Amino acid sequence: MSEPASPLWAEARNALSKAFPQLYELEPGGPLALDLGHDGWLLEIKPEGKLLCQYGVAMEDVMSLMSDGTPEDLGTDEVAKQAKYFIQPAVSKFRPLLLQSGFSEQTDMNDEYVAVSFERAVDFHNLSKVQDLMRWCCRQIGGAA
Repeated sequence: MSEPASPLWAEARNALSKAFPQLYELEPGGPLALDLGHDGWLLEIKPEGKLLCQYGVAMEDVMSLMSDGTPEDLGTDEVAKQAKYFIQPAVSKFRPLLLQSGFSEQTDMNDEYVAVSFERAVDFHNLSKVQDLMRWCCRQIGGAA
């Protein structure tokens, strides 16, 4: 269950979409996201006032890597363990920087994917600060402004 959307979300969403034209909707009226470079990192801004930098892998991709093309029946736990192992090098490259910058780390897992998310609360009353933080993430992780 997610938190309720900020009453400032519609205004913030409009302003952020103009400032970052590469943002796209994850669901109508919901979070906005943008890809941070070619590595698979994703930046997501949520209606409840959270900014996420996340890196993940689809369970299906991990299963195909593990089974090497054979229809082996692999347990979800084993696949998830391998997925975590697979994403660790990319995540550990940015973990210290993100944690020092006030983000908190969590691992999200379901039948479709395993992702490590770094989350930080943002204040839609101060959109220039939100935009600065988004630009900082783009520069640090995506290598672009």
